[in-house]
Amino acid sequence: MRLVLAVPLLLAAAQAGATEPAKAPTPPAAQAPPTQTMPVAAAPEPFIPDVAPPTTAPPPPGEQPDASRFGEPRITIIKPIANPLPQPATTDEPPADTVDPSRFGARQPDAAYGAFQRGLYKTAYNLALVRAKNGDPAAQTLVAEILSRGLGVPLNAAEAAKWYQRAAERGIPEAQFQYALMLIDGTYVKKDRKEAHALMQAAAEAGNTLAQFNFAQLLVEEDSGDAGLARAAPYYERAAEAGLPDAQYAMAQFYANGVGGKKEDDVKARTLLVQAARQNYDTAEIDLAQWLIDGRGGKRDLKAGFQWMKRAADGGNVAAQNRLAKLYMAGIGVEPDSNLAAAWYIVARRAGLIDDQMEDFLAGLTEEETRLALQKANRLR
Repeated sequence: MRLVLAVPLLLAAAQAGATEPAKAPTPPAAQAPPTQTMPVAAAPEPFIPDVAPPTTAPPPPGEQPDASRFGEPRITIIKPIANPLPQPATTDEPPADTVDPSRFGARQPDAAYGAFQRGLYKTAYNLALVRAKNGDPAAQTLVAEILSRGLGVPLNAAEAAKWYQRAAERGIPEAQFQYALMLIDGTYVKKDRKEAHALMQAAAEAGNTLAQFNFAQLLVEEDSGDAGLARAAPYYERAAEAGLPDAQYAMAQFYANGVGGKKEDDVKARTLLVQAARQNYDTAEIDLAQWLIDGRGGKRDLKAGFQWMKRAADGGNVAAQNRLAKLYMAGIGVEPDSNLAAAWYIVARRAGLIDDQMEDFLAGLTEEETRLALQKANRLR
């Protein structure tokens, strides 16, 4: 497990299930985007109309189905989904064999870096360590990277911190970013928010995309008012332009809500939602689905909205699973299907989401319909 993954920056609002669609997309839980790639549906538009449950009459008093048949929920969630600014920080790194050499500084550690790219991590470590001890900041960053991820050598975050610090002092943006995270976390080095702020800003100004996003997060954490959002906006924008889905989603919230010095612009917001959703950013997928269904920021497209919601639900987002159940129930963007509606809600319910409307729907099912829904839910998991 990489050290930076253990450093949670700021708020995480993501997948906790809301039973009603968010009115305006506000940054979610950053969860790193899923790795799978899926075909992109035509950009959709959201207002999920109030979905009325089917006209199936509930059983008489005393004959209500036993809720335990659907699996006991772990948590009761009664508040709607919310994605408050700022978003969770993204600190995930690419696989070692796709790492851009520039992350380690302008001058590559030559043979050491070549070995690292080929997966010969122990060899890379031994070669880079010699140069690192001689003061080469690129090699110092590579040594720190290998130690922090436990690639070919025992994971040693404390030792990695020392090398990141040395390389950061020599101005390597990747080292500045990683060491700033360590200073914020305080597990392997003494906490120092002031120094972390300075290093994160330096890395951001040097063009490190993750540093740009996380520095924006720090600015919003320090001042969550409109002035703080305005200071953070340029860094979110630069990260969004570089293709970071977390930042694209954050900027969608700026334009959707007209904050941080940005005029409300649903067209721009929707464009950014599409960009983030295409990178499997599940909260963007949910919001995009809702906007397509509502016709916000562009033309209404119920089928595309349904497909984006299903994509998020298939990816495991509990809120999306609940909303997908409602789409099946009401036949929005898809033919009505009470079996799939019940099955998807059972899946969400097992994950801890409770929706009163869907509870009433389940209560109105016959024993046979319940049995079939449970079978379908078991196959969806």
